[in-house]
Amino acid sequence: MPTAFARTHDGLVDVHNSSRWPDAVLRGLGLLAVAATLATGCSNDDAAGSTTTESTPAATQAEDRTEYVNLGDSFSAGTGVQPLVEDSPILCLRSSRNFAHIVAAEEDFALTDVSCGGAETADFRKAQHEGVPPQLDAVTADADVVTVMIGGNDKETYGRTIELCSRAADTDPLGSPCTDRYGRSLIEPVATDIYPAIREALRDVKAKAPDAKVLLVGYPWLMPPTVGCYPEMKLAVGDVPMIRDLQTSLNDFGRRAAADEGVRFVDMLPASVGHDACAGPQRWIEPMTAQGPARVHPNERGQEAIAEQVRKALAN
Repeated sequence: MPTAFARTHDGLVDVHNSSRWPDAVLRGLGLLAVAATLATGCSNDDAAGSTTTESTPAATQAEDRTEYVNLGDSFSAGTGVQPLVEDSPILCLRSSRNFAHIVAAEEDFALTDVSCGGAETADFRKAQHEGVPPQLDAVTADADVVTVMIGGNDKETYGRTIELCSRAADTDPLGSPCTDRYGRSLIEPVATDIYPAIREALRDVKAKAPDAKVLLVGYPWLMPPTVGCYPEMKLAVGDVPMIRDLQTSLNDFGRRAAADEGVRFVDMLPASVGHDACAGPQRWIEPMTAQGPARVHPNERGQEAIAEQVRKALAN
């Protein structure tokens, strides 16, 4: 696989031989896509790997503003939505129109955004790339609000499933070749590995910011309940229910992890019904036929929808 690829959520994009996805889509991002992204004014020279947004120029006003930190993977970073944050690490593909930037602008929060395409829960505690330190480094006791969107890349859950099932669809697009071959083996790691990893990540956030309001943001629907939209989403008709089961499991265990750690869960499944990758003009998720890292990621409307749900959760 080309070494210039970047990692994301759907497992289709990979940078420097990485193998992670809610980010599998970035494996389809090549040198031309990276070059185009660089042309938007993004750089990988940011030693801190974070983006801080100050909406109010007056320092005295800034001191009184809500300190907001955003953590997570490509769905959190807004990978595929232009423009990228100026001077943010190129490998993170962090959008200036991701949900955290929208929330910060609308609520006048002081935002520190360290979300990064391809991130796993382990990247909260270790450097993901050179110049991209552990995401938890951005969380301090001064934080008032922390949003977390993570888990889809752990055990290559989304990316591996999309990749394997996409390949299987070539053999029997009207059948269920992926389900027949793998059964629930692609879903089982959610309970055994991802659930405890999310709990640990949330526990670490709360330990560093004990007074912050912490929100775990769930993932929106990628696919409709049945049938799908082959070849826009290159998944066999009979495998669509298994993809939905995977998302349901990740959502359920995310909610459970949040409850276990005393964190608010922002459930994106109800809000995203009818806005999956097969929903045409109403979609919040770009299909597999989209160009570059946007594939199987929230588009600008999707990021706006996530921002709306986060704002509602903060208001309650």
